[in-house]
Amino acid sequence: MKILVTGATGKLGSKVVESLLKSIPARELAVSVRNPEKTEGLRSRGVEVRHGDFDHPETLENAFKGIDRLLIISADGDNETRIRQHTNAVQAADHAGVKFIVYTSLANATESKNIMAPPHVATEAAIIKTGIPYSFLRNNWYLENEIGSIQGAMAGAPWVTSAGEGKVGWALQQDYADAAAAVLVGSGHENTVYELSGPLLTQEELVSALGNVLGKEVPVQQVSYEKYAEIMKGLGLPDFVIPIVVRIQEGIRNGSLEVESNDFKKILGRPVAPINELLTQLVNAISQTK
Repeated sequence: MKILVTGATGKLGSKVVESLLKSIPARELAVSVRNPEKTEGLRSRGVEVRHGDFDHPETLENAFKGIDRLLIISADGDNETRIRQHTNAVQAADHAGVKFIVYTSLANATESKNIMAPPHVATEAAIIKTGIPYSFLRNNWYLENEIGSIQGAMAGAPWVTSAGEGKVGWALQQDYADAAAAVLVGSGHENTVYELSGPLLTQEELVSALGNVLGKEVPVQQVSYEKYAEIMKGLGLPDFVIPIVVRIQEGIRNGSLEVESNDFKKILGRPVAPINELLTQLVNAISQTK
């Protein structure tokens, strides 16, 4: 059996690769990357490195040849770009004769009003259309997405949000990576949809847990969308990013990530660790990089 991971030099992809290497020999693993020169470390460990660029479909068909199980990690970029890139990857997988596709999607994708949902809806549909057996990993929200706010809180700043009482199922990227690896090497996952979510928490509940970890009170400022945009601009976010982060806050407020599920336990045999433990890991990692 040969498994291939796309985006293997990215934050999630690199964690999936490391998780896979704990359970399969390196010779059974290949990676598809835009810049193969960045993966000499993997090559030296016996992982096959292939060139694959989502913007150049001709490279993908070659990259996916002879692959039994493929993990397509969703790309970065605006929705239109992501839909085009993901479609390229799915079509290449079909032409290459891939036997099983795992795709990292978004919480409740087909019903979601989240600004980031359209590429995932389009990609899931494209995969189903091929007739190739699949597993959709609908990842809720990475706790790492909050690193900027956590760093601010560590420095004494308040936690600013316009997400109201909306709940989020935070988990660490490592949890999502371990789940992806387990599905890739496991059996019985054909034509499945997994909602991967940690325990649902509001911003206030998350920040209360962060305060416990830091040993100090972290004030929460609930602000309007307009004020949130103004604050993000003041923090130096590029103009084109500001409407996106505001829409994400709006989506959270409207419940787009409020998906209760025990699918992590179903796949991994364990639930996500309590939020205090996850935050402790993240705070320690942030402290070590200073």
